Amino acid sequence: MTSKQVGTNLGDGSGATGDTPEEGYERGLGSRQVQMIAIGGAIGVGLFLGAGANIAKAGPSLILMYALAGVIVFFIMRALGELLMYRPVSGSFSEYAREFLGPFFGFVTGWTYWLMWVVTGMAELTAAAIYVHFWFPDIPQWVTALVFLILLYVANLISVKLFGEIEFWFSMVKVTALIGMIVIGLGVVTLGFSQAGDTAAVSNIWAHDGIFPNGIGSSLMTLQGVMFAYLAVELVGVTAGESENPEKTLPKAINTLPWRIIVFYVGALSVILMVVKWTEFQPGVSPFVAAFAKIGIPAGAAIINFVVLTAALSSCNSGMYSTGRMLRDLAANSEAPKILGKLSSSKTPALGITLSVVLMGIGVVLNYVVPEKAFAYVTSVATAAGIWTWLMILVSHIRYRREVVAGRLPASSFPAPGGTVCSWIAVAFLLLVTGLIAIDPESRVSLYVGAGWAVCLAVGWAILKSRNPHIAARAKAQDKQLETSGQPRG
Repeated sequence: MTSKQVGTNLGDGSGATGDTPEEGYERGLGSRQVQMIAIGGAIGVGLFLGAGANIAKAGPSLILMYALAGVIVFFIMRALGELLMYRPVSGSFSEYAREFLGPFFGFVTGWTYWLMWVVTGMAELTAAAIYVHFWFPDIPQWVTALVFLILLYVANLISVKLFGEIEFWFSMVKVTALIGMIVIGLGVVTLGFSQAGDTAAVSNIWAHDGIFPNGIGSSLMTLQGVMFAYLAVELVGVTAGESENPEKTLPKAINTLPWRIIVFYVGALSVILMVVKWTEFQPGVSPFVAAFAKIGIPAGAAIINFVVLTAALSSCNSGMYSTGRMLRDLAANSEAPKILGKLSSSKTPALGITLSVVLMGIGVVLNYVVPEKAFAYVTSVATAAGIWTWLMILVSHIRYRREVVAGRLPASSFPAPGGTVCSWIAVAFLLLVTGLIAIDPESRVSLYVGAGWAVCLAVGWAILKSRNPHIAARAKAQDKQLETSGQPRG
């Protein structure tokens, strides 16, 4: 009996890792939808809005920061891809942490990823309400946020196919807008048309105090914001249990990630900085809006406002999808109330989605009580939770490769290039970003929130163990079965 077989045979109600988390789901996500979910996950509000403040801090070197972070994100996704082809499950991140690091880490990873999407959903609802306020200033923000919350909630309850279709078209809007911006920008630079034609030039990237106008230190400090922009690329892993052909669609989605980063991040920012001097960008203003205004497109602000609205709704839609699946995975492993593990008649984890949406509704309350501060209140924890998730993917990959080399686990059909070397590089990079967060007074609050969350999880785990000792004994049970099969672990 292999380790993989042991893992799937332990789903006996003791909380052991098993194949139950993905059982019963509808394989309703086709290749077209998975590809667009992967693309959309790499294009978010962090790019459309957050890049403005980072350009002001780092100048043209922000292009290099996005490229560097993009390489690391690719390492993370290839590590995840290898694990997914070893065992494609819907609750992938917590499942792998549970299998290779122990039940406590699976518990922490599952709940932390759930928290990340709940608070992200709050933030995106707030952002969406702000964007609608651009067109309809008389409508209160909380009303708009509540309407979007209900519409997306209903869509997620109907079927995974509807979720995939909505996400497909949200992603299509973002992709079309970015490609349009790149084409128009290149036309301005090469042909010299529009109001920006006289000053647009490739030399704008280095002509104004160089690539690093504020020093390398200032550029490195933007990495935390850059990594926030990449959050959700791992969402493709959550779709593993509901993809029609995960062995084919998931590797394809992951392998095209470098091209998405080159085109949509490095390419778009490079073109924008050619059209508009970096010194003209201001924090709080979308660089895309500024570029459209410089070019002289009358409806530029409205176009970008619509695009960032779809980006916010896309993120909230993804949050509802992933939180329901993560809660079901936790319930299947006795780490959350069992009732959250039930599927509805449409094969969706309706109760898990409902609980998450109720908590996302706190964002609606914040929009009613403090609309001007709501966005800042709920975004501080997302990056820290995302970094934890990525670290768990990388460390699980390192442990998995160790088992493969020792002959205790079957090799994946989609091995990460460089083995564990790239995973170790990515781990070091994420620890560097965590250090940068710690020394930045504005973002340090996310670590405080993370510490408080860690205390809550530690208390929750202690209570869980006291009520169900089998939870903590799961790793020992797996080791015992491995020993009886003649394949001692470690």
